[in-house]
Amino acid sequence: MTKAKSAGEKATATAETTLENGAAALKTGLEKALKNYDAVLGFGKETAEACMKSATVAGKGIESLNTEIYSYSKQSIEDSIAATKAVMGSKSVHEAFEFQTDFAKSAFESYVGELSKVSEMMTAATKDSYAPLKGRLQAWLDVVQTARVA
Repeated sequence: MTKAKSAGEKATATAETTLENGAAALKTGLEKALKNYDAVLGFGKETAEACMKSATVAGKGIESLNTEIYSYSKQSIEDSIAATKAVMGSKSVHEAFEFQTDFAKSAFESYVGELSKVSEMMTAATKDSYAPLKGRLQAWLDVVQTARVA
């Protein structure tokens, strides 16, 4: 009976040790999971803030482009009206042809210049709106790497 009692005590001690080790492992695992969960939540918050900054910058870029295009369109219409008046007021066909040729040349140069300006503005707006999002991929990789190490 002593042997049975001794074996029973051993089994109880082993069970208690296993239970304590399991509880400690569970506690450690939960602590790691909560820590990683907090890191992911922090990443999500930072990403949302970066998206908001990006959207704000993009909106300002679009507003600037809209203002520039409106201004160019208004000036173009005014120039067209002035050229039409000059052509209609010309004293000969040759003079009307010269007015029309000069207007067409200046309108084309103005258009090409405006296209170049708008292209530069769009490039700058795109770069500026992408800047807040630039580091988010690396931040995610850092979160994943930290979680793997922990």
